[in-house]
Amino acid sequence: MSKASKVILSLAGLLAAVAFAPEASAVPAFARQTGMACSACHQQHFPILSNFGRAFKADGFTMMGAQGKIEDEHLSIPDTLNAGILLKARYRKTNGSDFSKSTNDGAWKIPDEFGLFFGGRLADTGTQKVGTMIEHSMDNWVGFRIPMVTDVGSVKLSVIPFMTDALGPFYGYTESSTGLNRAVRWNEHHSDISAHRFVGIGEDTGINGGAASGFTFLAKAGMGYVTLTRWAPSADMVDQSLSLNMLHVGVTPNIAGWDTVITGEVISGTSKTFVGVSPDYYADGNEYKATGLTAQSHGELGGMPTGLYATYANAPKSTATEVNEYNGSTTDDKKAFTIGADVSVIPHTLHVGAAYRNGKSAGKTDNALSLMATYDIAQNMAFQVTHSKRSGTKYDTAQATGTAVTTFLLETAW
Repeated sequence: MSKASKVILSLAGLLAAVAFAPEASAVPAFARQTGMACSACHQQHFPILSNFGRAFKADGFTMMGAQGKIEDEHLSIPDTLNAGILLKARYRKTNGSDFSKSTNDGAWKIPDEFGLFFGGRLADTGTQKVGTMIEHSMDNWVGFRIPMVTDVGSVKLSVIPFMTDALGPFYGYTESSTGLNRAVRWNEHHSDISAHRFVGIGEDTGINGGAASGFTFLAKAGMGYVTLTRWAPSADMVDQSLSLNMLHVGVTPNIAGWDTVITGEVISGTSKTFVGVSPDYYADGNEYKATGLTAQSHGELGGMPTGLYATYANAPKSTATEVNEYNGSTTDDKKAFTIGADVSVIPHTLHVGAAYRNGKSAGKTDNALSLMATYDIAQNMAFQVTHSKRSGTKYDTAQATGTAVTTFLLETAW
């Protein structure tokens, strides 16, 4: 039997198996508080946010279901501390030297991620709401945010203090599932499906590792939202000044039955590090300069739930005197655009997708074509396979990451 025939038979067996896969409800922290299944807040599969999930987020994670409350004057909290656990196990293989212990070998990461989550309502007086989301890994804080929401008529005004060790400034607030917040992306190969990840906005590599802390100021109405974030490239703000700015605007129309989010963002400013020397207690660091656009739309094609995604990002070149943290090149802008689609060929069970990235960095092209499949064993457990093939003038010379990367991922939350 030929190799191609074996592959076809294997895929046929997989499809036959998943066609009869069980469907179950997840019970992480927010599901416990609301008494609702994971699919209420997540579109197609975790972690993509649905329209309801975005509304829950905008309301500060405070909505409750049948769970008991402790209530008194100016007091309304769940009678249970709601928690959840996220676990990922990953195998990744490349035809380069990265992720390999020896020739033609990949790398196992078990656990790849292990997070303990606490979250939900802290207060609700009717017009004023306070919630939280806190994540801790095995050895350090991953992030927290405390949205404080005030309803002014049909407009929600929020102040959101936040910190994260690797998820970037959009951790404060975004409704996009394209990867602006690195943890909320429709596929694991984030730099291949998101121009912002390719450019390095909120990336977990580089000098500052995607660490961010600060305050997001949010105004949200029926058809969109505007945020202004004042932040520092540090997880704790101990030695950093809140000297960076980010403007993030989103519109959220429903277009012919397609639930759509379109965003634009601008990041600017110069980082300042505390040096404790009078009279200038803070010394200037690198510039942070980038712009971006994203679009996503969720609907149905031929009765199958579908997500469509597009992103664009640009980080201007550095100068001889000012280094752009997102782009060390002094000759060329670093930029990319991506398009992708994710189709639920078996709703709530099997999702297949594809994405294309056209990128340019340091004067060299860096493109990627990705194919992926996600199999939901249950609403709170998924198995994902992604293969990315990269090409362009960057690969005229050997690269550590190689020209092909394949990832097998098992993810579960409870």
